[in-house]
Amino acid sequence: MQDDFEQLGYLARLMLRLTLGASQLPSELTDKHARYVLSRQREDGGWAGREGESDIYYTSFALRTLAILGLLEGAVAERSAAFLRSKLNSQESIVDLLSLVYSVKLIEAACSLDAFADVRKDWATQLAGLLSSLRRSDGGFSKSLEGQAGSTYQTFLVLLCLELIEQPCPQPEDATRFLLSQRQDDGGFLEIRVGKRSGTNPTAAAVAGLRILGCLDQDTALDAAEFLAELQTDEGGFQANTRIPLPDLLSSFTACVTLADVEQLQSIRLNAVRRYVDSMQQSTGGFRGFEYDPADDVEYTFYGLGALAILETV
Repeated sequence: MQDDFEQLGYLARLMLRLTLGASQLPSELTDKHARYVLSRQREDGGWAGREGESDIYYTSFALRTLAILGLLEGAVAERSAAFLRSKLNSQESIVDLLSLVYSVKLIEAACSLDAFADVRKDWATQLAGLLSSLRRSDGGFSKSLEGQAGSTYQTFLVLLCLELIEQPCPQPEDATRFLLSQRQDDGGFLEIRVGKRSGTNPTAAAVAGLRILGCLDQDTALDAAEFLAELQTDEGGFQANTRIPLPDLLSSFTACVTLADVEQLQSIRLNAVRRYVDSMQQSTGGFRGFEYDPADDVEYTFYGLGALAILETV
């Protein structure tokens, strides 16, 4: 069973872990947040952030939440697929491209509905070519065509997207070299080479990227876990980096995901992080991002439910 689990792609493993964990959460909790997400689907089939129109980014988070709750089906999935099809020819960022591909794959896996059915057959090859154009001389991938240097998070996103569309990473050894070059003496990773300190999210991205490449060694994994554990605050949540005094839900989610992936969740105060995540819930559903955040949204709702689900898998 464990061998079968390890054979899955990175995102498939993560979604399976989240789904199994979410199934163990109290039904009153999952029902409340399910109603919250479902109530925010718009007429066009997509979801929006705290303001503005529906967009691919927030739609992706809503679909991830529904998927781990077993609710990505029927009319909700059909309307979502229609929204995604309407965005196929848009000029989107790499984050939006990943969100689009991931969302389509989620719907396909959940209910066999292929939103890309009418897309030209070589779309995956074309997308892989676009992603390759972001490659830089340091071996990493930049945030835009104008970028001059690789980004740890962007490199992770490209590797993730290539895995989703079943395309190989060109010169994977260069991507490995870049990610390892971002590693610092504290065990964490920088986001960009001129960064001044390691951070939770670039560390999580680097560990996941190395895992996708099949190049995550035990020393790197354990040092990263130790670095992340040091960023747990008295409140129980995790800081984005040592200069930011308050914990936040995104950093707490990514830290828990990474620690679970390297089998080091027991190295943190589990009850404390659970209390912190619980404190970010709104009484009517949804999660805030941090203590002084005045509102909730579907992105942070995924992080909140996801963190609670991960903690159930210990």
